[in-house]
Amino acid sequence: MKFHWFHLMPYRVLPDDFTQEDRSVWVDIPRSLYDPKVGHRLYNEYLDQLEFADRMGFDGICVNEHHQNAYGLMPSPNIMAGALARRTQNANLVVLGNSIALYNPPIRVAEEFAMLDVLSGGRLVAGFPVGTSMDTTFCYGEVPATLREKYLEAHDLIIRSWTSPDSFAFNGKYTKLRYVNLWPRPLQQPHPPVWIPGGGSVETWDFCVDHDYQYSFLSYFGYKQAKKVADGYWEVMARKGKEPNPYSLGFAQVVAVANTDEEAERDYAPHMDYFYNRCLHVYVGFVDAPGYRSANSIRAGLTGQIAKSGSWKREGLGWRDFVEHGYIVAGSPRTVVDGLRDAIKSLRCGHLMMLFQIGSMPPELVRKSTELFAREVMPHLRDLWPEYQDRWSPHRLPPEETAVAAPLERYGQGDNTDFAASISGGRMGEAVK
Repeated sequence: MKFHWFHLMPYRVLPDDFTQEDRSVWVDIPRSLYDPKVGHRLYNEYLDQLEFADRMGFDGICVNEHHQNAYGLMPSPNIMAGALARRTQNANLVVLGNSIALYNPPIRVAEEFAMLDVLSGGRLVAGFPVGTSMDTTFCYGEVPATLREKYLEAHDLIIRSWTSPDSFAFNGKYTKLRYVNLWPRPLQQPHPPVWIPGGGSVETWDFCVDHDYQYSFLSYFGYKQAKKVADGYWEVMARKGKEPNPYSLGFAQVVAVANTDEEAERDYAPHMDYFYNRCLHVYVGFVDAPGYRSANSIRAGLTGQIAKSGSWKREGLGWRDFVEHGYIVAGSPRTVVDGLRDAIKSLRCGHLMMLFQIGSMPPELVRKSTELFAREVMPHLRDLWPEYQDRWSPHRLPPEETAVAAPLERYGQGDNTDFAASISGGRMGEAVK
C-alpha cells in the first residue's frame, strides 16, 4: 500500500464573517482579503510540511493547480515541485497536476515536467487533470463544450513529444507547431507515470483504462460517498478485460490523528469546520458551467463533489457528522488504522492521497498528526495488496547515481547561518531557522 501527503495550500486566515460577506472562495473572491506578507509565511510553512512528510517516510508528496481562490494557493504547482526537488530525497513528486487544456501551447507542460523529472532523479508523477469548472471556464475563459476535446489533443502532443525519437510537426485543431523537439526529455522512459485526477466523469474512466493510466479520484466527502465512483471505475476495468490492480486507483482522504479520539475532536474540529464551510464556500453558478459535464456523466448520476443543494459547503454538520459520514478518518492511531483499512478495502485502492493540513490548521497540529500517522498508522497498513505489482509509481535513478544538494559550506566560509543570511539578503526568519 502506498501513502502520499497531499497539500492544498489554503489561505488559512479568512475572516470569520467570510461566508456572510463574500459569495465565493473561488473566481471572484475579493483581492483585498489577500495579504502577500501572510502568503509569504504560508508558502514557506507549507513547504516545510511537505519536506517533513518526505523525512517521515511517505511515498509521495502531492501538489496541484488551481486559480483565483483561497482554497488552494498554487496556480503553478510546478514551482512548488521545483522547490521540493532540491529539499527532498525520498518521496515521489506527485504533481496532480497541470490542467493541460489551459496551456498554450501545451508543450510547455511537457518541458516543465521533463525538467522536474530530470532534476528530481526520476521521482516525478505527471498528473493531467481536465480542471474544475471554476478554473477552466470562469478563471481561464475556456469554452466548456470543447474543453475535453482540447484536453485530449494536448495529451497526445505531450506524450508524443516525450516518446518520439525525432522532432516532428504537430498539426492539431488547437495547436499547430512546425517543430516539436523536446529538450530536455524525461529521465523516466518512455515517460513518467501518468495519473489522471478526476471528480466522477465516466469518460475519465475509459481514458485511464485505455491508456493504462492511474485514476485518482479526488473527493473531500469521504470513502463512503466515493464507493459509487470506485465501483463504476472497476466495472469499466472488468468490461475491458483489465486486471483489477488496486494500484491503478488512487483516492484522496482527509485524515487526522491524535493520541485519543477525544483529543482528535478537541484539536481538529475547528479546522475541519473552517475547511468544509469556508474553503469550500463556492458560488453555485461557478461549480458546473453548462457543457462542462458530459451528458453521459449526468445520465450516470455523477455530480462530482457537489452536494444535492448545489454547494460544496457542509453547513450544519459537526465533527461527529464528518466522522460518521466518512468525510474524515480521525481519532487515535488504532481508530485511524481501522477506518482506513475499511476505506482502502471498500474502494480497492492502492494509492491513498491524504490531507493532513486542513483549513486553518496550524503547523504544530499538522506535524503532530503527520508524525503519529507515519509512526503508528502507516506501518499497520503496508501489508495491503501484496499480490499486485505497482506499475504506476516512478522508476527513479539508483542511489549511487543520484545527485544531492551540496551543503552550504561548500560555497562559503564560516558559520552556515551567517552565509545563508547573507545570500538571502537577511531574510532568514525564525520559520527558516
